[in-house]
Amino acid sequence: MRFGFHTPIGKGYDKAVAYAVKLGCRTIQFFTGNPRGFRITDPKPEAWAEFAALRRENDLLPCAVHTSYLINLAAEREDHLAASMALIAHDLALAASGDVAYVNTHLGSYGNRDRKEGHLQVCRVLSELLEDIEPGVFLVMENSAGAGNLCGGTLEELGGFLREVDHPQLAVCLDTAHAWAAGYEIDGERQVAAFLDQVEESIGIDRVRMFHVNDTLIPLGGQRDRHHHIGEGLIGLDGFAALLTRKELREKIAILETPGERAEDERNADVVKRILAGSAA
Repeated sequence: MRFGFHTPIGKGYDKAVAYAVKLGCRTIQFFTGNPRGFRITDPKPEAWAEFAALRRENDLLPCAVHTSYLINLAAEREDHLAASMALIAHDLALAASGDVAYVNTHLGSYGNRDRKEGHLQVCRVLSELLEDIEPGVFLVMENSAGAGNLCGGTLEELGGFLREVDHPQLAVCLDTAHAWAAGYEIDGERQVAAFLDQVEESIGIDRVRMFHVNDTLIPLGGQRDRHHHIGEGLIGLDGFAALLTRKELREKIAILETPGERAEDERNADVVKRILAGSAA
């Protein structure tokens, strides 16, 4: 699997690419704007084109944009829903213009509304967003940790969106910390094999385009979104070794969203590179 980090771009596209290359990455994920706001920002066309060229030159493809955390496609408030749709539409268009294959998004929360009603709204909104999507770009739904009324906490629910929307450019990102928090055991070879059997049955391995690779200290089924360093949590080295080396996942990308600064990134990168080289302890 190609691995990379969620990488800040605030200090410049060239520095983001250089940092990814230094860590040995073969993909990259980034925000296009403020992840905790609704403001839409457009990069300068020349700089955006140069960023795409740098990623191609350094073999950081395919790569991903992560949308704002405020997006909620199940929102009852019309202004919140409209702002959410505008942000995703913007990132889809930006991705198409900048050689970005995946636009990864959280789906949001049903809140206090009826889940069936909210589910139907999410399907409608996804269908609208996909109407004018450019070739080569995928809208990728990320699984949630399952807390409260969050959307997409189970493989079955994600598979339901795929079947009901029925669009080839709708896909899935599986976050390991979220999956564990939602109750899916992935801490060993047998457990990963069983999990992927469930993925194939509910979603289809081919519809999973990317993984977010994060360990966690949250107990199995704890329904809390907390990321930890690779191999230092409850999923552990055995779980990640089993997942990252599966033959059917070779064409996927694995994005680390582990906490910390440069030293922690280097340590996590070294762990993943050892796993991918088949030498993890």
